[in-house]
Amino acid sequence: MTRRSKLVHKFVAERLKALATLPERPRKAMLAKLRRGVGRVPGDLPELWGVFLENFPFELEIKTDRPTSGEWAVYLALTLYALHQQGHDLSRENMNRPGKKFNLGKAVRLLANTQIEPDEGPENASVLRRFNALATAESMPERVHHLRGIVQLLRAKDIPLNYARLAENLYRLQDPDHVHEIRLEWGRDYYRFQKDENHKKEN
Repeated sequence: MTRRSKLVHKFVAERLKALATLPERPRKAMLAKLRRGVGRVPGDLPELWGVFLENFPFELEIKTDRPTSGEWAVYLALTLYALHQQGHDLSRENMNRPGKKFNLGKAVRLLANTQIEPDEGPENASVLRRFNALATAESMPERVHHLRGIVQLLRAKDIPLNYARLAENLYRLQDPDHVHEIRLEWGRDYYRFQKDENHKKEN
């Protein structure tokens, strides 16, 4: 994790914590606003400017007319979280779950385990095609498309996701010098999941 990606991680974690502490009605209203931003480009909806731009880490600010890597990562994490949370009571069932067990690769593996028979391998899960497409996508709009589909599948199976870590991943995924690291992390988490769980049980 680089210094800047740590800032992305921290910023999203703080935003999600603040959202969870809002009173019920304002919280539901904010989640509804964020859901309207799914699939849009950061900055398209003025009603969401403050959610992802207020107090944005100055080290991530770059003078450009296009959304920066940091803005994309934060915006996607927050809007997709709102989509994931839909239909779940946040006070009882928060779909943002910190911890390594719910990093993207492991969350997708949990989903894959619901799609395969006990004698089948993880390569037989239908979600793997979408996950592979996400990992190899080269533009943010394309990544949004595949990630949105994965989040909808996770929501249907009540599987949480570590959204601060996802934001950090998305930030680094936009850097050619780090994209291979994120792909490897996702692959390891997906294919080593069962081995890791069995090892914990044995100990």
